[in-house]
Amino acid sequence: MEYTSLIVSKNENIGIVTLNRPQFNNTFNVPLAKELNNALIEFENDNSVNVIIINANGKNFCTGIDINDLDGKSNIEYLKWVELMEKMNITIANMGKPVIASVQRIAVANGIGLVAACDLAIAADDAKFGATAINVGLFCMGPAVPLLKSLGRKKTLELILTGDIIDAAEAQRIGLINKVVPAERLEEETLNYARKLADKSPLALQLGKKSFYKMEDLDYEKALDLTNNHFASLCTTEDAHEGVNAFLNKRKPVWKNR
Repeated sequence: MEYTSLIVSKNENIGIVTLNRPQFNNTFNVPLAKELNNALIEFENDNSVNVIIINANGKNFCTGIDINDLDGKSNIEYLKWVELMEKMNITIANMGKPVIASVQRIAVANGIGLVAACDLAIAADDAKFGATAINVGLFCMGPAVPLLKSLGRKKTLELILTGDIIDAAEAQRIGLINKVVPAERLEEETLNYARKLADKSPLALQLGKKSFYKMEDLDYEKALDLTNNHFASLCTTEDAHEGVNAFLNKRKPVWKNR
């Protein structure tokens, strides 16, 4: 499809989705929300792509939802609208391919929600994060869902109730992001991180990620039952046998994705 709010590109077997509303700090509006979900699904269905990066054009990563879209809706219209604004949380969780957020400067409100929803996240050392909707009489109810999954109850409540801004070091300490890098090396380090995953068996990555999300909310024994079945299925694949054979023979594996 044609994109107006995103730049969609590839770097070898890495798909890159770039938020591209820099004049509006990459805030979510209807076109951006629709295009983001479509781009993620397109890359999920593209056999030449193993890993996906979400980054942003301009000064900031994403400062939330465009407040110009707030006025003049009925309750049902607001519901349909906000479901679209938060749809990427479900899309990313349902995908097999890992999605990495690459964050520069400010990621607040729906921006911090997007970071939390991504499977992994790398941030520049000058990045800042916040669930700031409370400061304008709203509330980060949608972002609270992936934040809770990433951070747990107490830290999520602290962020969404206070609207406080935290820096990249604190974001890494509490588990919101995986790695902090110098701002001038953010693109390079994100690609290096993505390549590390892209070199793995695509089939194992995708089956493994889907297994993780399916077992996440199960009780302990049911989670083990589920993942044991998933692992047994993975063991029957050609990639599993190729990986073990390559390891034993000290060579690089050649993945067949089956």
